Amino acid sequence: MDSSTTTRRLQHLSRHFKPSNINTPPVRVTVTGAAGNIGYALVHMIGQGRLLGPNQQIILTLLELPMAKDQLEGTMMELRDCAFPILKEIKGTTQYDQGFMGCDIAILVGAKPRGPGMERKDLLAANARIFKEQGEALDKYASKNVKVLVVGNPANTNALITAHFAPSIPKTNFTALTRLDQNRAQSIIAQRVSANVEDVRNIIIWGNHSTTQFADVSQATVQQNGISQTVRGLVADDTWLQKAFVEQVAKRGGAIIEKRKASSAASAASAVCDHIHDWLIGTDNGTFVSMGVITDGKLYGIKEQVCFSFPCVCKDGNIKVLEGFQWDQFQQSMINKTLKELLEEKEMAMSVVVSK
Repeated sequence: MDSSTTTRRLQHLSRHFKPSNINTPPVRVTVTGAAGNIGYALVHMIGQGRLLGPNQQIILTLLELPMAKDQLEGTMMELRDCAFPILKEIKGTTQYDQGFMGCDIAILVGAKPRGPGMERKDLLAANARIFKEQGEALDKYASKNVKVLVVGNPANTNALITAHFAPSIPKTNFTALTRLDQNRAQSIIAQRVSANVEDVRNIIIWGNHSTTQFADVSQATVQQNGISQTVRGLVADDTWLQKAFVEQVAKRGGAIIEKRKASSAASAASAVCDHIHDWLIGTDNGTFVSMGVITDGKLYGIKEQVCFSFPCVCKDGNIKVLEGFQWDQFQQSMINKTLKELLEEKEMAMSVVVSK
């Protein structure tokens, strides 16, 4: 490659990535658990423009527990040292009223992790109390059109609790993160068929962000040499797709912990950016994404109100669940399994925070 070709490519990159017009009214974004591993990675990605694009000004509020005040201040120092052009203002607080006041986007990362010897019901109870408080605070202080993404686990049930205690905010404004699972699934398939990851489309994550989730390739395609082919056709191994693949996606987080001795951080933060970006900027034509949304009693015959991951398209800040996909016996069994877990989680969590 000659030097002139290299120069032209670099000039193209400069034009493509350089912010061109940062004069937009600022959007208020709040991140809880902002000094933790995921939060730390996330706030820097936000500063880089991954959330809403390189030209959208942001007032970024970092919300943390009082015990993490020093880490919070250190994270804010680093953010300022990055001198990100789109961050119009950087705030830090340990108080809900200051953290959620007028916010347009709330990304709830902070949650109580599962400790040694802690039973599932104890983890659900502890987080139910936390997300009850956050729901009440959002209801009181945030914009009534705030978009809420729950990341802290158990994310689906935490999102349901948050929405329950924020009655003045539409239930359609509450979501749980399953985009990380979708991204993991896309990457695994891309490796399997030797494709570019961006050419793998429309894998669906059904249900809970847990080991019962169902990564479904029945609608998925791969673009190769200008031709769209089905994932099932390219892989040509339904046994692998229904067992090893599904298990690998569902247990990927645990596999990362085993290797890193720490949970997923950068990949989770990246998935958050993908989720919010598609929600507010819009999904590409012909592409759908996985999002945990609050059911309304009509979606796919699920009568109970839970936060369930579905295939979705987004436009103008609105989420539309794609309906009409038919399940075979295997798919139905997987859906039943993950729905059963969500209903159990809901019962345990609600019994702690809802007065009878």
